[in-house]
Amino acid sequence: MRAQIKAIAFDLDGTLIDSVPDLAVATQAALAELGLATCTEAQVRTWVGNGAEMLMRRAMSHALGADVEQKALDAAMPIFMHHYQENLEKHSALYADVHQVLQTLFDAGFKLAVVTNKPYRFTLPLLEAFKINGFFSLVLGGDSLAKMKPDPLPLEHLLAQWQLDKSELLMVGDSKNDILAAKAAGVASIGLTYGYNYGEDIGLTGPDAVCEQFAEILSWLNVGQAV
Repeated sequence: MRAQIKAIAFDLDGTLIDSVPDLAVATQAALAELGLATCTEAQVRTWVGNGAEMLMRRAMSHALGADVEQKALDAAMPIFMHHYQENLEKHSALYADVHQVLQTLFDAGFKLAVVTNKPYRFTLPLLEAFKINGFFSLVLGGDSLAKMKPDPLPLEHLLAQWQLDKSELLMVGDSKNDILAAKAAGVASIGLTYGYNYGEDIGLTGPDAVCEQFAEILSWLNVGQAV
């Protein structure tokens, strides 16, 4: 299977970039402005993965000790979005070897994409801030299509756009949302252990491979030299 791979879709948060420090600052600031009890960065790490609205839903529900009403969540989202816009890349960082591995894959001729549940308005600026935007010929945010991961639609869109067979696409991510989306789309997947997966073992979702370091992707694909 791996010998047929021509294109790779990467998740963003918890895969390429450790963005939780900035997400935590924005979430804490939003909660404070709403007059709600704050949260810790460690808690935010367990809430990331299903898009900005779900992050705030989890944060507000935790603060209230009950499910948050949609009306209250709708009112809170512009507040969160403002604070995250102000704290997009102040404390975030690329994970080890990400730039070098992307360069190696790009030079080897792989088509590369970002498929994330983060709103698109934040995705591209974050890629640009860490100077990795040039590696990707397609970037999909959580609001780019009608559905987001774990729905297969983003990966199906990628297959259609690039006219690929399912055997030619690989999904790389740190969350069960990435692996479930890959399985539903019928494509291969690699699960990374260092990211955000709600405190669960990524291997339990059944990816085709589990990697502890980003650079191990090269070994799995048998591409270039190990970083």
